[in-house]
Parts: sequence; C-alpha cells; structure tokens
Amino acid sequence: MVIPKYLRIKNDLKQQILNGKFEYGDLFYSESELEKKYQVSSITVIRSIKELVKEGYLVRYQGKGTFVSRSRKQRPVRLTDIEVFTGSYDHDNVKVLSIVKGNNSEILEEMGLTPHDSYYEFIRLREVADIPFMLHYSYIPARFVRGDLNDKERFTSIYKRLVEDFGIHLFDEPFTEVDEIVAPSLPEVTNLLHVDNNQPVVKQTKKTFLSGEDNAVAEYVIAYKKWGFFKIKYSTIDA
Repeated sequence: MVIPKYLRIKNDLKQQILNGKFEYGDLFYSESELEKKYQVSSITVIRSIKELVKEGYLVRYQGKGTFVSRSRKQRPVRLTDIEVFTGSYDHDNVKVLSIVKGNNSEILEEMGLTPHDSYYEFIRLREVADIPFMLHYSYIPARFVRGDLNDKERFTSIYKRLVEDFGIHLFDEPFTEVDEIVAPSLPEVTNLLHVDNNQPVVKQTKKTFLSGEDNAVAEYVIAYKKWGFFKIKYSTIDA
C-alpha cells in the first residue's frame, strides 16, 4: 500500500516532536522550509501541517507562524477530584434538604427535555464533623425517580438509587464537568455553607449522559464547594 506524501511528512514531523527535537511552544518549520526539506509542493506541506494541527501537535497564529502546541488534544488525561478533609475525619454525611418536582424552562433546556417533560430537583448538603462544605442541586428526569419521596434518607445517594431502581451506573457513563471560582455566591449558598458573601466558592456544573440512549442527560448537577475542600489532580493515563 502506497502511503501518500502528505501523510509520510506528517508522520515524520510528528515523530520529531515526540522525540523532543522541539520544546513545547517552540517556533516550528515554516512552509517554505518544509517544501525545500521534503521537495514537495506547498499544497502537500499545508495538508501535513493541518493534520498535525488537527491532532493537537501544532498551533498556528496568523502573522506569527506555526508553533509546537503546549497541550495534546488527543492525549488522554485522568482527572481526580480529591476530597480534602481536615483533622482526623475521613468521611462525610449527606443531608437531603428538599425534593421538588419542577419544569423550569432553563433546566429543561439544559437537560434536553421538552416543555411537556418534568424533572426532580434534589437539594443536598454535605457535611464533615457538622461543618457544611458542599451544596448540591441535582436535577434528574422524572422517569428516573421512583419510590416514596417523603423518605429523604433513600436519596442521600442518587447514584445508589439509580443503580438499585433502574440498573443505571452513572459512574460508568460519559460526562462533562466545568469547575469555576465564583464570588460573591448566591445568598442561599452562602447561608447553607456558612461563608461570607464575598468569600469565593467553587462552582461545579456537571452533566452525565446515557450512552445507550443517544446520550440523553441522566443527571444535571450544579454544586458549590468551599474552596478549602477543593483539590484536583491531573495526570496522563500512563503516569
């Protein structure tokens, strides 16, 4: 099988990057340099460069040139949310503050539901040694909520309920999460977490999807965590 020229050039350049010939952020070869180096047309060079940009090895800036990327778009990274508990405490308690059925249009849109659908909002407070440190607003499609809603203890772990009631393992499903620092926070958040109005908290917005149902949203969560309990570790999969 004959390998196209642009692909041979792309693979050779990729290997040079991986072998450390260029540091992250270094200025890469110019198009004219590559044309001379490989004795090919500008069209072939541009195609090779575009492939490397697409894979995250290079980044191009108009008027400045092509640079070796500081990141790897296609490199798997493990993210670990580390619970930070002070003193000798190594576990937390969860209080379910309320369970309410709703159909707010903004929440429905975030969950990909129609105006005729509904969801349940679970507000839960996590504490360690009676110190509140995290507030969850969890939104679950109504079709995935079953049982006596007055028995709040049953819903301290929504993941457990979904496993036992529907056989859904959310930990195994794809998700997206955005973490950001916000200040000041909402009055309800500051009151329940016992923080000052201007004290920053970590806002975590997460959606979990059901891969077997065309990625329907199974859970939409907005959570607020005290900054002193927040720690994240990033590592490559092979680290």
